[in-house]
Amino acid sequence: MKSALPGSWGRYGPNALSGKALGLWRVCANLVWPPLCPITGDPVAAPGELSAEAWSEVRFLDAPWCESCGLPFDYPIGKGALCGACAAQEPACRRMRSAFVYDAESRRLVLMLKHAGRTDGLKVFGRLMARAGRDALDGADGLIPIPLHASRLRRRRFNQSFLLARAVSEVTSLPVEPNLVVRTRATPSQGGLSGKARQRNVAGAFRIQKNAKPFIKGRRFVLVDDVHTTGATLQACARVLKRAGAEDVTAITLARVVKPVDPLT
Repeated sequence: MKSALPGSWGRYGPNALSGKALGLWRVCANLVWPPLCPITGDPVAAPGELSAEAWSEVRFLDAPWCESCGLPFDYPIGKGALCGACAAQEPACRRMRSAFVYDAESRRLVLMLKHAGRTDGLKVFGRLMARAGRDALDGADGLIPIPLHASRLRRRRFNQSFLLARAVSEVTSLPVEPNLVVRTRATPSQGGLSGKARQRNVAGAFRIQKNAKPFIKGRRFVLVDDVHTTGATLQACARVLKRAGAEDVTAITLARVVKPVDPLT
């Protein structure tokens, strides 16, 4: 007799239930193991949800911001306004949006996913990213998660960018395209590096997968990542896609560094 898949609970677990039975199972499970807010530890209605106190601590991003990179402005300065960096040089990634500011309060959400493999907040993250990135997602053909190098993927055993892309896909119905771009170099961690050093670190680190160009030419893609620090990684991926014939490349991330903060990436 075949054994049950790990974590499936066999014939008695949630995977064996459907409809009203599954709803009842979840109610009972929440009574035994009540879901807690990942920031405050307070009880919440569903796994991955934030408590009222946590919602007040997270700094969500919205306009007014730079039309291109999404850097928030302190006050409205007109539609289509650009920050100094984007005005000086047009980014390869036409539009970048993030759900919230990466700071001392929100970093726990990112690091729990990235380093602890906590996936209970993905449904909420997908909704937040789709909302913040609505103009970046408009007219897109597919989502491309920023790839990890094979050696890092083996150590971590998952790619947090792929998990986030899948969560956004559930909200938008856009397909996830994880096999178009590959990471060819095991680049050192970006944590603690300056903007220029980050650009050098990822230069030449990405390429288009063999035989993928016909699937890229003339299409519009949205890159998905966890943290936008300087945008160096997003720009490097956008450049290889544009060279391969992509019509347009935008990006959405879960969080964005606004002030100098080491994101431990």
